[in-house]
Amino acid sequence: MNLLTVFMLFMWVFSAFGQPNVSSYVSTTGNDANPGTQTAPWRTIQHAADTARAGSTVNVRDGIYEELVSINASGDASNGFITFRSYPGETAIVDAEHFTPSGRQGVLTIHNQSYIRIEGFEIRNFRTAEHRLAPLGISVMGSGSHLELLKNNVHHIEQNFNGRDAPGRGGNGFGIAVYGTDAKTPITDLIIDGNQVHHLKTGSSESLVVNGNVTNFRITHNVVHDNNNIGIDVIGFERTAPDPAVDQARDGVVSGNLVYNITSRGNPAYRNDESSDGIYVDGGTRILIEQNVIHDVDFGIELGSEHKDRATSYITARNNLIYRCHTAGVSIGGYAPERGQTHHCTVANNTLYDNDTSATGSGEFQMQWNMADNILANNIVYAGPRCLISLNKSQVDKNQPPATVDHNLYYCASGATASNWTEASATVTGFDKYVESTGNDRHSRFLDPHFVDAATNDFHLQSDSPAFAAGATDKVAAGELDLEGSPRVKSGKIDIGCYQRQ
Repeated sequence: MNLLTVFMLFMWVFSAFGQPNVSSYVSTTGNDANPGTQTAPWRTIQHAADTARAGSTVNVRDGIYEELVSINASGDASNGFITFRSYPGETAIVDAEHFTPSGRQGVLTIHNQSYIRIEGFEIRNFRTAEHRLAPLGISVMGSGSHLELLKNNVHHIEQNFNGRDAPGRGGNGFGIAVYGTDAKTPITDLIIDGNQVHHLKTGSSESLVVNGNVTNFRITHNVVHDNNNIGIDVIGFERTAPDPAVDQARDGVVSGNLVYNITSRGNPAYRNDESSDGIYVDGGTRILIEQNVIHDVDFGIELGSEHKDRATSYITARNNLIYRCHTAGVSIGGYAPERGQTHHCTVANNTLYDNDTSATGSGEFQMQWNMADNILANNIVYAGPRCLISLNKSQVDKNQPPATVDHNLYYCASGATASNWTEASATVTGFDKYVESTGNDRHSRFLDPHFVDAATNDFHLQSDSPAFAAGATDKVAAGELDLEGSPRVKSGKIDIGCYQRQ
């Protein structure tokens, strides 16, 4: 075979199969003048980012990298992702201790790029006390597709501004933030999986958030904890994208996450308010929230909208375990009459235990303002010592019920006749009186669910539990799997709560 034939064959292979995958290396002992090989690595992640092309993998060796990194190239469908990862078995630490944010800035930033994977980094120590500055751990902005943030450890990102004009008007900081700011092209096909996001001071902002023109996303298997504002947030209508028609995170899944120790109490932006959520949908639509465990936060799950005449809609929250929250386990509706709406949302097959530990009066289920056509069904609701279970304030349309509430299993230690149910401005004492006065829960029961051991947070059900086979199967989107991944419906029957009998 002559040289011309060999060259032509190589060109055919290259054109048929695209650019071959290329690996490069970064090390704290490297030099950016090196070729970036395993034996002669580069020194900085930024140099690797400036060099990487579609289909390439940047392996960052163990050590501390004091730099802020911006990804300025995309992968593509033909050649594949650009992957930035800690070298297998090692941890690359990107440390911003000696940097100050320039406006809104991330330790690692992806702006208007696609087919980017960030995997296995520790990202830490970005702080400011300036109100006008916003530090972020990982920042994704603009537009783009096929973005993956996997198994990163983001911590000690801090907005330490110590003043405010009103609740929520403090400075802003974020752990992981994805902002779809392009009116024409969304951020889509986004995966945020397996990350730890913890020990943050986010001021008026969130630990992990998708906001604006973001669609087809998955927020899964993350551990979010010990932060001073909202854990996971899905947001719309904040003018993040300039076209209101697409300024709404949508068509996503929030699943398999563990969220705990989240409170705004002591946050300078909120002072003594306990108003942070474990998982919050504020103006999002068509979101599935399932198989999450949430405890020791302010609100467990909140489905509301902060913007007048805008709605959180078509959300399904199912098969979640929510316990010992400082305020309500589940809250739906705008938090004030002049706020937005919640409609066509389903809260089903969740287990709530001993929420409202701060005795705020929010109870286990909190139904607030501007609601229509919501469903709360098949939930176990075990109230705390005050035995306050439900709060119902207002609806959108007097001809539409704010929520259909039925087929739940309620209990509190003081018993059915001592249970407290708040309807509008009045409190009804006694389960039977509550059913009679509201028309809710006509097929629900007030019985001890017989948890295995609530004291040790084992909320599986004993063999004699009245929750077995007692749930409604019609018009309730219970899903195929329970909290632990077991089949949800057996022999046409469904159990109440987040676990299905094995």
